[in-house]
Amino acid sequence: MGVRGIRGAITVSENNSEEILQATRELADQIIEQNQITPDQVAAIFITVTHDLNADFPAKAIRAIRNWELVPLMCSNEMPVPGSLEKCIRIMMLVNTDQPIDGIRHVFLREAKRLRPDLVSRNS
Repeated sequence: MGVRGIRGAITVSENNSEEILQATRELADQIIEQNQITPDQVAAIFITVTHDLNADFPAKAIRAIRNWELVPLMCSNEMPVPGSLEKCIRIMMLVNTDQPIDGIRHVFLREAKRLRPDLVSRNS
């Protein structure tokens, strides 16, 4: 069994706690569902946000998922590259799985679909 990275991203319209937590939960739920992940499979989850999002820790949304409270989570800021997508939350979930690399379903929602149109079209 190997470790695979599963990527995802979503945008919010406002920098407020409710939107950050709701969007993070929506993204995490989609990654979990589309890849049929259980908490025991997850080595760690890294979450980044753009510098314009600071109203709450997105990790709180994942910790609130039943049976996911013990999964190691870390939040950080994304690099502030000029012209990059704003108000964006990204997830990198490291999962122990036998799934081949081309069987992984990465999830990009809302405006974040612009980040990896190649992966969005592959998963459609």
